[in-house]
Amino acid sequence: MPEGDTVFRTAHRLRAALEGKLLTETDFRVPRFATADFTGSTVDEVLSRGKHLLIRVADVSIHSHLKMEGEWHVYPRGSRWRKPGYKARVVLGTEDAQAVGFELGIVEVLAREREHDAVGHLGPDLLGPDWDPGRAAANLARDPDRPVGVALLDQRIMAGVGNVYRSELCFLRGVDPSTPVGRAGDPAAWVDLAHRLLVANRDRAMRITTGDRRPGHNLWVYGRRGRPCRRCHTPIRAGEIGTATDPERVVYRCPRCQPRSGGTPA
Repeated sequence: MPEGDTVFRTAHRLRAALEGKLLTETDFRVPRFATADFTGSTVDEVLSRGKHLLIRVADVSIHSHLKMEGEWHVYPRGSRWRKPGYKARVVLGTEDAQAVGFELGIVEVLAREREHDAVGHLGPDLLGPDWDPGRAAANLARDPDRPVGVALLDQRIMAGVGNVYRSELCFLRGVDPSTPVGRAGDPAAWVDLAHRLLVANRDRAMRITTGDRRPGHNLWVYGRRGRPCRRCHTPIRAGEIGTATDPERVVYRCPRCQPRSGGTPA
């Protein structure tokens, strides 16, 4: 599932393929930008902001978001794509490579001065040069009645945590995701752990929170519904959590290691 670490690695690959290179091909397969053409322009910069990607070329930024299914692939010129062409949303080619964005949740071309419209709402980027743990902790603490499992997904608080890290963070902190922020412990500790986890995984192909690199042993609770907790062997549970203004998403937890508020397992 694409989260801040995935997007960070994607930006690194795109940077190596495109940055400083002259575009010999641009193909936007979304109706709104189908006529956009930056052939002959040089890519100035590729950067990630939380779960967002910005490719700066000419006087615009190509903004994309992977959402749930999106991927950017980089191929040597003339290589066969690993996904069918009808799933491609953007193709950016240089003399020796093609960068292809498949099934991207968002694709738009913005004037550079309007980048703020796409990413200006984001909190400090957990993997970015603007990382500010004090501001992120203050953002998290601002609504003490909000469930911590909901707040962690709010990119306005800090940018980069998704559903996998949300479940893993709550387990590692020993807190049920439905616990209000004000009763979930020191906001600075949550922020510090989130930062350490994403930094540790930003260069890994497989996301690891347990310290165990073996496939199938890399996560504590995410995706493990009904399987025994790695610490206490209680079956992992899964349920949806959200609020009137936040969409419900599935979260995983150990009812023994993460008791409900008040200390009672449920």
